[in-house]
Amino acid sequence: MKLIIAYIRPECLTQVKQALYTKGIYSMSVTNILGSGRQAGFTETYRGVVMEVNLLKKVRIELGISPEKLDEALEAIKTGAQTGKEGDGVIFVQDLGRTIRIRTGEESL
Repeated sequence: MKLIIAYIRPECLTQVKQALYTKGIYSMSVTNILGSGRQAGFTETYRGVVMEVNLLKKVRIELGISPEKLDEALEAIKTGAQTGKEGDGVIFVQDLGRTIRIRTGEESL
């Protein structure tokens, strides 16, 4: 099994989900997060006070997936999340040593 962790723009979540659904991939966890990367944030003035915003809103998507579906899932995430601008996000892939389905007790090594 593989674990995909993707950080994307919140406005791209719908496109990424649709791209995954078309590949038959439905199981995922989605979390709203704050983070910084190469974008490095921006400054804005609020009621006359200059504020530095260096933690930007992002979405974290996690998928536990079989190695056979890995390339399809990665392509779907890239297709749905790419805008061509800095801050589109990043994808990490990790090996999972062992997974257990709680309902059935089924294990994958």
